[in-house]
Amino acid sequence: MLAATGVVAAPKVSVGDYGVTAEGKAAHVYTLSNGHGVSAKILDYGGIISELNAPDRNGKVRNVVFGLSDLRTYEANGGLNSLIGRYANRIKDGFTIDGRHYDLPANPRGVTLHSGRPFYGGMVWDGQLVRAADRAGVTLSRVSPNGEQGFPGALHIRVTYTLNEANDLRLDYEATTDAPTIVNLTNHVYFNLAGNGCGDVYGQQLQLLADQYTPTDEDQIPTGELAPVAGTALDFRQLTPIGAHIRSSEQQMLYAKGYDHNFVLRKPAGDPVPLAARMYDPASGRVLEVRTTEPGVQVYSANHLNGTLVSANGTTLRQGDGLALETEHYPNSPNEPRFPSTALRPGETLRSSTIFHLTTDKNQSPGGRSPRACGARP
Repeated sequence: MLAATGVVAAPKVSVGDYGVTAEGKAAHVYTLSNGHGVSAKILDYGGIISELNAPDRNGKVRNVVFGLSDLRTYEANGGLNSLIGRYANRIKDGFTIDGRHYDLPANPRGVTLHSGRPFYGGMVWDGQLVRAADRAGVTLSRVSPNGEQGFPGALHIRVTYTLNEANDLRLDYEATTDAPTIVNLTNHVYFNLAGNGCGDVYGQQLQLLADQYTPTDEDQIPTGELAPVAGTALDFRQLTPIGAHIRSSEQQMLYAKGYDHNFVLRKPAGDPVPLAARMYDPASGRVLEVRTTEPGVQVYSANHLNGTLVSANGTTLRQGDGLALETEHYPNSPNEPRFPSTALRPGETLRSSTIFHLTTDKNQSPGGRSPRACGARP
């Protein structure tokens, strides 16, 4: 984009105070913006993406991720739009690496979800500004000590959030360890392309570049099978309304009480960060494309929300009001030899990237007049 002087505009980043945690630690908010109306707010508390603002087809800007009102509310609702580790998703009965078994804190059925406490999303990370000619952002870092959450090895983690003029919010993860361990990092961000607090996403459309998924048992632990999505409620190979099969009585949908499934992404040769998912809101015209180096994406329809959580705009959040697209390795991978490995050893560096690209259709949705956008008058 050209500024009035004819100079190409560069993305910007600024930092401000965001209050003090209950433990007395100062938190900060990093605001990333470009010349196209796209901006993001990143908290060093949990690496939370508290806002991702994008214009619709008519230029109206809204926050398209879940957002809460303040630090105290985020503290009371850990994990919302935050970094997840040391192992995102589920593990059953701990894991074994290099012949040594490690038990993990788990529920009565032996399942560990998102590694338990302390939550990565409930910590203040160290922040460092990133400024470059083509991007701006922040690098968040911390050291997870040996034994934290039951995992071996001191893990040095860096997650860099940057925004460019192409409307890409990019997350680059790096990690190293001083002992053999397992790692699966993600950001548990929820999207609603109509806007935060604008009702459910069931009329919005989803496409996944995935022909297979990993079926689970009743504890939502993968069976080890890679099953085809064809002919199931999990078939999103073409743009499909998210709510089209949300109430399916298929066993996998009953186990999850909606969508909470890992999809096996296609990995075409020659594309370093291939397309994983596309989400589209016919009412606003907003389009989200998700690219990732990760082998899977966990699609979660916010099944736990029951109206007790209030969004930053004052509306209650309920099941289906957002869709999480968690780019990551498969659940329980350390215990499934067929799944891609999550092992990390001294001398190795984990590198992973995910890009959230925002655009619009610029036209009415197929089939005639678009549904009314959030906030629009009849």
